[in-house]
Amino acid sequence: MNAEIKPTTHAGPPDFLAPVFAQYPMEVVHAEGVWLHTRDGRRILDLYGGHAVAALGYAHPGWTRAVAEQAKACNFQSNAVPMDVRARAATRLAKFAGGGYDSVFFVNSGAEANENALKMAFRMTRRPQVVAVEGSFHGRTAAAGAITWGAVGKWYEFPKTPFDVAYVPKRDIAAIANIVTEQTAAVMVEPVQGVGGAFDMGREFLAALRKRCDEVGALLVFDEVQCGMGRTGQPFAANLYGVMPDMITTAKALGNGFPCAALLMSPAVAAAVKLDALGTTFGGGPMACAAIEATIEALEGEDLLANVRRVGALIRERCIVGPVSGHQGAGFLTGLVCTRPAKDVHAALLKLDILTGTSGDPRVLRLLPPYTLAAEHVELLRAALIGIGA
Repeated sequence: MNAEIKPTTHAGPPDFLAPVFAQYPMEVVHAEGVWLHTRDGRRILDLYGGHAVAALGYAHPGWTRAVAEQAKACNFQSNAVPMDVRARAATRLAKFAGGGYDSVFFVNSGAEANENALKMAFRMTRRPQVVAVEGSFHGRTAAAGAITWGAVGKWYEFPKTPFDVAYVPKRDIAAIANIVTEQTAAVMVEPVQGVGGAFDMGREFLAALRKRCDEVGALLVFDEVQCGMGRTGQPFAANLYGVMPDMITTAKALGNGFPCAALLMSPAVAAAVKLDALGTTFGGGPMACAAIEATIEALEGEDLLANVRRVGALIRERCIVGPVSGHQGAGFLTGLVCTRPAKDVHAALLKLDILTGTSGDPRVLRLLPPYTLAAEHVELLRAALIGIGA
């Protein structure tokens, strides 16, 4: 006989959501384009994009239609069942990336993509170490968290890291040779750091990492979870800097809000993939693939990467005013360097109905807007910054 389940008193938060996220003082009920509408009637300019996710903005007609049509056709099947939409999305992504990447593995999140990239590096090299860059953020899972700068001792609760980790200081080319050695399986780097403050690593540093990896037989992985999929004004930062890694991971803007991520592999890495070497249930689901295909269709068909370059340059030209003394980053991953704590500037802007982001650098206000942002929106930001004052 089954034991009776008795109701218990709920002692947690009233909405039953685990209280792990600091939340903004607003509730969004509707969004379109670059605008968020709140329950209390505010209309907020979104320069944060759901943390670099909403590449096409909100309620994009082509994307919305593609996802709805796929939901009607077949909302899900596993990777054991061939589906044309999955093959189309992989082909479209590989061609969008350029650079000769001829194999795509779909997963669900950036951290998961990074985990699988590291797995492939260990499979191919059988070496014990991974090298990352100071200030990096690669995810909150066991392996990705192990190479996230500052995670161990702060929020990394696993009893030990699964491999040896070393860090190269940002842009320190001279330090690379002593840190990346014959014991290194992979070097993972964000070409433009996101959480680290929209910090641009630069072509020379990335090229030096590529050269050293080739010398010692390590694999170079670009974590483009945040800076990829057009956010720099090129398909990937690899294209922007002309440095091609062995693997690229991407997520965030990939599905314009539908949970998805991908690992792009060079021919040499793809050749090492064997049956059952990697796996996922939800990665590559048909609705996710429809979202990916529709996102790339809009990026290319609406010339949105050119808009990122044009309007991104306008931000850097027009918005070094008020509390902003400089800028860093690339494209629509822009860091505005502030003369006072960025969190204070963020709060002041939100009171003026402009949503931005902060970062791991307390001086840097992070902008991650939809790629449909226009010059008129930049002027709204400029006016607000001037109004806040230095």
